[in-house]
Amino acid sequence: MRRGFALLLMLLLPLPGFALNGGLGEPPVDVDRRTPMATAAGFLDAAHARDAARAPHYLSLSHLPPEQQAEEGLRLARRLVFVMDRMLWLDYSNISQKPEGDPADPVYDSLGQIPLPRGAVDIRLQRMERPEGAVWVFSEDTVRAIDTLFTVYGSPVLEKLPPLLFVRPVWVLELWQWLGLGVLLVAAWLAGRLVEAVALRVGSRATGITQSGWDDQLVAAGKGPLRHPVAALVVASGTRMLLLPPPAQQVVDLVARSLVIASLAWFLMRFVKLAAGFLEHRVGTESQDVARVRGLRTQLAVMRRVIECTVVLVAGSLLLLQFEAVRNVGVSLLASAGIAGLVLGLAAQKSISTLLAGIQLSITQPVRIGDTVIVEGEWGWVEEITLTYIVVKVWDLRRLVVPMSHFLDKPFQNWSKVSPDIMGTAEVFVDFRTDVPAVRAELRRICETDGVGLWDGKVAGLQVTECTERTIKLRALVSAPDSGKAWDLRCMVREKLIAFLQKQPHGLPLLRAEATHANVQDGAAVTLGVVPLSGPAGANVVVAAKRQD
Repeated sequence: MRRGFALLLMLLLPLPGFALNGGLGEPPVDVDRRTPMATAAGFLDAAHARDAARAPHYLSLSHLPPEQQAEEGLRLARRLVFVMDRMLWLDYSNISQKPEGDPADPVYDSLGQIPLPRGAVDIRLQRMERPEGAVWVFSEDTVRAIDTLFTVYGSPVLEKLPPLLFVRPVWVLELWQWLGLGVLLVAAWLAGRLVEAVALRVGSRATGITQSGWDDQLVAAGKGPLRHPVAALVVASGTRMLLLPPPAQQVVDLVARSLVIASLAWFLMRFVKLAAGFLEHRVGTESQDVARVRGLRTQLAVMRRVIECTVVLVAGSLLLLQFEAVRNVGVSLLASAGIAGLVLGLAAQKSISTLLAGIQLSITQPVRIGDTVIVEGEWGWVEEITLTYIVVKVWDLRRLVVPMSHFLDKPFQNWSKVSPDIMGTAEVFVDFRTDVPAVRAELRRICETDGVGLWDGKVAGLQVTECTERTIKLRALVSAPDSGKAWDLRCMVREKLIAFLQKQPHGLPLLRAEATHANVQDGAAVTLGVVPLSGPAGANVVVAAKRQD
């Protein structure tokens, strides 16, 4: 029925009373309406440029009084192109490029449907006959529905904006939308700073009432990360008022979601860092147990890195999952999960074992931050513990980087596992006639007077640990609060004891020799005796004489 009525209208169009858009006059020469594709492309170009001379000619305006067709045609063209720019599902690629249109329907060619609260509107091009030949225009039923579409997808405010703001769009945004987006970004930045300042002030007053320090760390962690989600929310909401086309709105929403995810990850990482520092400081001030403090520092360092890695991985995954291409790659990888999982498992075996070793070390704690250790023959302090390696600060300020698995698979010395207290020795060789009790008393005096700050007052003993045919060995045993002070105390005790023995008449080892009488002939050498050297080496010196005339 509709096709028959349309054909009847086409037959009547050559009559003067039924001329197409008789109130517009003849179209400009650059108006091409010979094919559906030419009409759609020409309309979009003219409507975006707000060309009053060309845009109305692409619409079927014969139902309007001739004197209103020019003015109403430009208004309707502006509204229609604004709605069409926001409809991604309108398919321009399937529009016919032939003058006769689609053979299945030579009268109409459809771009697609635009949904409404009740029903939908079909955006169609209609073939109209003119004396010079058939032309294609937007159908009358589509033109009649433009105001209804604009009520749903547009805004009356746009009618009051100057035409200068409706020039040819840059990308998919018109000039007024770019200006509005700039104003919105500034407003969002100000709103984020304002909301953050108010929230932090209110939070600071609230935390001042409580005695716990955890809420203080929570408020402090919000400084910085809090402003960005607020700004993202303002931008995402404000762009709805700007009536951005779907491509632009999708980009804005993507950036807003990414900003919220990144801000949340930033907040969690800052809170973990501040909370770890707060807990470490609190335990350090309330507890005098050095071993407990070191163990807590080690646990906090490792667990903080585990949490930070987890937050980064989750946040990165959420950011990447927003992109369709990444999701498709993920589906493809899951399809080949059998082989890929085996390959990745074998490749990541060492990394996973190292990571698990780091977690195991934080729980069992064979070594902690600040412990004094001997690893690979090097003496130093544990300076840093990560998930994969441990940094040992050697005594000469070198850094020894040791894989985490080394501390679980190989033996090492930990001088401060239970307590940093340690004992050291200083050994000296003395003569048999040395007054050992006097040396023992001197050792006590050295520790009590010269060793202030190095000696912890627990152990200061002297023992004869070895006796040879020439000397005796004295071992001084002293204690210190940590290994560094123990080394300094040992060196000082050794130096002071040597100085004390030098002043004694029979302190240091003596060189003894025995001479015997002998007849010496001319030019002959006679051995007088063998002189043993006192000391640990046990060396002898042969003493001989030779007569010279």
